[in-house]
Amino acid sequence: MKLQRASRIALYAVLELATEPERQITAAAIADRYGVSINHLAKVMRDLGRAGLVESVRGAGGGFRFCGNARRTTLMDVIQLFEAVGSEGRGASREPGERTEVGAALHQVLDEIDAIAQATLRSITIDTMLKLIDRHRPHDAGAANSRPG
Repeated sequence: MKLQRASRIALYAVLELATEPERQITAAAIADRYGVSINHLAKVMRDLGRAGLVESVRGAGGGFRFCGNARRTTLMDVIQLFEAVGSEGRGASREPGERTEVGAALHQVLDEIDAIAQATLRSITIDTMLKLIDRHRPHDAGAANSRPG
């Protein structure tokens, strides 16, 4: 499953903001960290805001912060804001060879792979991702975990 750029940017932004939900982070800081266009990020942030996952904080020290439920929001919840997923995401156009028995068998296998990928994305919450991210973070030997449990 290949994600569109907007979906990947949305996942970066949501996960970055959810890492420290009490802290506001500017769109410019997020764009700079992940090497994405500030204009594209602004559109993504608007859609995330409409979905109730992030909120904008105006004024000095403002920016964005995560306001969703990290334990209930899944990766698929974020992805579906930006692209059609599953058979509805496929166009009406046919691939060459698709109507042959080989094409039909290959199509079946690829559909099963997509279904597994979608099920996995539906089962992984933002909270689960934050724990995974934390495991990849370098920690001082005596430092406590940066996220409450």
